[in-house]
Amino acid sequence: MTPVSPTLDYELELLGSGAVTVIGVDEVGRGAIAGPVAVGMCVVDATVGPLPEGIRDSKLLSEKRREQLAPLARSWAVWSAVGLAAPAEVDELGIIACLGLAGKRALLQLHEAGAHVSSATILLDGNHDWLNPALASPLRVVTRVKADRDCGSVAAASVIAKVHRDRIMIAEHERLPHYDWAGNKGYGSSSHLAAIAELGSTELHRRSWLAPTT
Repeated sequence: MTPVSPTLDYELELLGSGAVTVIGVDEVGRGAIAGPVAVGMCVVDATVGPLPEGIRDSKLLSEKRREQLAPLARSWAVWSAVGLAAPAEVDELGIIACLGLAGKRALLQLHEAGAHVSSATILLDGNHDWLNPALASPLRVVTRVKADRDCGSVAAASVIAKVHRDRIMIAEHERLPHYDWAGNKGYGSSSHLAAIAELGSTELHRRSWLAPTT
């Protein structure tokens, strides 16, 4: 079955209803047992051009294709950013709070780049607003199930965030190759779990997610 191609229809609808900018948001690494959780953001406005050909939800793309598309997505967006929350923060605060923390950090990057964050409409994948609880002042957040599949700004954000996080895990693999992070990117593959059982956990692991013996 051919994957659904995202469009900018919903973003243009929001812009036509009064939004000055729309920030598409998606998270990556939520279910990993090692590495940070990442939140990607792509800002679009009425001046944005056509979505780069091939952009999809990052889960529908090969690693090679994501690497090709990520710079195109960054160039296409008016602004883009990736915020991170570390494994120790996930252990301390929980994954939902860390989605908000990573999102807050991405918003700060956008603000520092010149984006008018406070007046933007945030388009968040899913049906739960995990972003506003992390913010001192609430923003206008619109949630949409399968926005990463259907909405171009969110799909682009997912690709940017996925490539950013994957590169972190590949770099950590060079330091600690036994955990096979270049292959599993911190998710619970059989080789990853076997390495934890043999060698124990590292500072990059979400230790509260592991068996007590690790």
